[in-house]
Amino acid sequence: MLKKIDLENAVGTELSHDITEIRPGEFKGPAFRKGHTVCNEDLCHLQKLGKNHLYLIDLEKDEIHENEAAAILAKALAGEGIAWKNDPKEGKIGLHAARDGLLRVNTAALAAFNMVEEVMCASLHSHTPVRKGELVAATRAIPLVMKRAPVERAAAIADQNGGVFSVDPLRQAKVGLVITGNEVYHHLIEDKFAPVLTEKVTTLGSIVNGLEFAPDDASIIADKILSLLERGCDLLLLSGGMSVDPDDVTRQGIRLAGVSEMHYGAAALPGAMFLMAYIDDVPLLGVPACGLHHRITVLDLVLPRILADEHIGKAELAFMGHGGLCKDCDDCSYPHCPFGKGL
Repeated sequence: MLKKIDLENAVGTELSHDITEIRPGEFKGPAFRKGHTVCNEDLCHLQKLGKNHLYLIDLEKDEIHENEAAAILAKALAGEGIAWKNDPKEGKIGLHAARDGLLRVNTAALAAFNMVEEVMCASLHSHTPVRKGELVAATRAIPLVMKRAPVERAAAIADQNGGVFSVDPLRQAKVGLVITGNEVYHHLIEDKFAPVLTEKVTTLGSIVNGLEFAPDDASIIADKILSLLERGCDLLLLSGGMSVDPDDVTRQGIRLAGVSEMHYGAAALPGAMFLMAYIDDVPLLGVPACGLHHRITVLDLVLPRILADEHIGKAELAFMGHGGLCKDCDDCSYPHCPFGKGL
């Protein structure tokens, strides 16, 4: 229940909620925090904020304040690798990455949560690489005072599977690179692929444990793959030889190496001729030649998920279609763009 009082009679009372101040282009946040005791010096400031009245709260047994509601919601939403503080600002609580890794969002649970009246939560996209301390989501109850039942219902939805948000750490893989193509193998041109792939691997915290070059010969490619596995590589990236040209035999070489699973083609551009395979539990990623021309391709969508120990199969490659069209901007701003964000 809210009790309305005139501003001139509010001196000595405690604020029941944060009072927001907005100065366009300068500041947006609480000018006064919940619990602040109003004094004479505050009255002019409050009037400039459009406050001619303040409200005292006398909660009924079945009612809840926005700050308490936000804490209940945040606790239920947060899964493994998510941190939050019970320090609401303007009724909102932010959820942050507790470690470096890959953000996972249970999008169905988030939608069900947001279907509950008078609560909300917004987040970054699932599969976004995040750093420790980064804001990944925020939640609040929308009214200042609401019934407790909807808050508890939303919290129960969020908590069903151990939270809606989690951050999976990226493992440090021992990566083997196989660069294919007669032109590189016979030193007719300088290899440009190994440096590109090495940078992508090391940026995500893994190491290149072996580098091999192979001609367009399926049996030699297979031998190079097996050699890297024997040297302890637990993730393989193979470049080139992925197109429809009859001379492109990298796929045959991967198959000869004894794969247990192989999927050719991803619903993403650039990178439609991407290949995903496994030899036992070791992932093999076939990177098409577009990886030399484009700074960002489907490889950048798949590699972090592989390092987070996700099994990428046909379904995962198919679901990349929504949001999988790169706009090929002159000034690439990935990951701050739509590419890969429909997953």
